[in-house]
Amino acid sequence: MKIGILSSGGDCPGINATIRGVGKTAIMHYNMEVIGIHNGFSGILHKDVQALDERSLSGILNLGGTILGTSREKAFRKLIIPDDSHSSIISERYAELELDCLVCIGGNGTQKTSNLLSELGLNVIGIPKTIDNDVWGTDITFGFDTAVNIATEAIDRLHSTANAHKRVMVVEVMGHHAGWIALYAGMAGGADVILLPELGFDIDKVNAAITERAAKGKPYSIVVAAEGLRTARGETTHNAGYIASKIEKATGIETRETVLGYIQRGGNPSPFDRNLATRLGGHASELIAGRRFGRMVRMNGDEVSSIPLSEVAGKLKLVPPHHDLIIQGGRMGISFGI
Repeated sequence: MKIGILSSGGDCPGINATIRGVGKTAIMHYNMEVIGIHNGFSGILHKDVQALDERSLSGILNLGGTILGTSREKAFRKLIIPDDSHSSIISERYAELELDCLVCIGGNGTQKTSNLLSELGLNVIGIPKTIDNDVWGTDITFGFDTAVNIATEAIDRLHSTANAHKRVMVVEVMGHHAGWIALYAGMAGGADVILLPELGFDIDKVNAAITERAAKGKPYSIVVAAEGLRTARGETTHNAGYIASKIEKATGIETRETVLGYIQRGGNPSPFDRNLATRLGGHASELIAGRRFGRMVRMNGDEVSSIPLSEVAGKLKLVPPHHDLIIQGGRMGISFGI
């Protein structure tokens, strides 16, 4: 069999480990031929590919980014509209490359596209990738653990500065719709206030929590906020600077913001993410060998399994309001701004 591998969407620690997991298993265990497709789905259209062998897959386990490049090219979406003229373009490229299966590594958008390709008759396997941990159908995505580690280290460092200057520090982490990074890094980093998109927040309650801490002789506070944060009324808060200005104005306590941004997505994957990516990649090759196409590999508890792409497409995995960490955090006096 001949399989193609691509990575699409934002970069993420662990993509190279996944490429390695798929490729080495396919080559060494199943005697498959493997090609890498450059720059996401656009690489299929332009047939921008390279042969992958055991040697080219060595030494990439610990590398961040992706050796194949990635893309968010919107034009591709126009080419998968299910009519004969458009679907034939994709089918022709797939046939010209003589592929028996296409492995698509990516987040929600990628899995949705993978399902559309599957519906066009292509053999596709999806592998969930995102630091946001918001792909539906899997308990965890690789990249999430690394991002939480990076964000937690940043929060740890900000404690000393906040304490030295008796300030409030507002730390903005990634998460447009899902607050998984904010929740896990906030709890691990000992944040005093954690604000999630799923819950919304009342700035008055945030200010009350900070004022109460100050009254108890706790002169500084750490606020962790997801970038996609909205108020309880659904209003966009724009950024950490907005929250910081509201806090300082209401409490009179000097407040500063720190936006972690893309450093959460860069760098080498954590050991956990390397092993997770290896397991998911290996299972993808197993599905291909068994000709079980149209599926996304996933973690279900500690077991690697798979789920139909049709059940994943168009869905988000959000933090439930009664998540254990939210319940436990509330019992410990952490404010979630609600």
